[in-house]
Amino acid sequence: MPCLRQLSALCLGGLMLVPSLGAAPARAAIPTTSQLEALEAALNSGDDTALSALLSQGPGLNPQELKQRRQQLKEQFPDVRWQVKTGPALRSGQPSVMVKVSGTRRQGGSTYRLEAEQRLSLQTDGQRFTGQTIWREQSVLRNGENAPSVSVLIPDAVLTGQRYDVDVIFDDPLDGALVAGGIRSISSEQVMAMESPRVDLAALGGGGLFKVVQAPQAPGAQTWAVLLVHPKGVVSATKRVRVVADRGVLEP
Repeated sequence: MPCLRQLSALCLGGLMLVPSLGAAPARAAIPTTSQLEALEAALNSGDDTALSALLSQGPGLNPQELKQRRQQLKEQFPDVRWQVKTGPALRSGQPSVMVKVSGTRRQGGSTYRLEAEQRLSLQTDGQRFTGQTIWREQSVLRNGENAPSVSVLIPDAVLTGQRYDVDVIFDDPLDGALVAGGIRSISSEQVMAMESPRVDLAALGGGGLFKVVQAPQAPGAQTWAVLLVHPKGVVSATKRVRVVADRGVLEP
């Protein structure tokens, strides 16, 4: 079903808002409010020069890939907007940073609405951002003016080898509506290439999609793509799950 696969590909555009290639050092200078405001302004300006002036190659941070991803999002969602704010404090006491992205796209008589977010730590040398660690990442894309809202109930982090629930639930009662859905894992290479994953659909007997999955035996990350089809519209969601070996770092 081409339109459903396209929706999945568009949803991947909300992931990796600041592409991550690794983990930034645990200790880093705390970004100031003015630095975060400057980053938000540069992302929204479309000016590569302004963005380059704020970024330096470092652990988990590749300025060139960030600019490429921003351009891809702007091509897919012409009105895309970034919001960069101070987030909840980490266990170390260092504040995290929340990056939110929203945008719409009209295509073939349909409207696609993207909402995506990351929670991360940003490393700075006082002038430029020099590294990052991503703690939470997910995106939701809706097709249709009245597409239903959903809740993504997937953990941010799990232990290696752990079995865990992957649930995406319609927020409103189905009232007899027939719905279908599917889920599959996607590789980091697919995410970076914004490939369109094939998601096999099956009729859903409840108010959403419920599945038990298993984390890999090695630390890293899993990314899930979920597709839900409702008479009022189609919803696609992606969620990145950190896979860690130490229970002490499940919560950042």
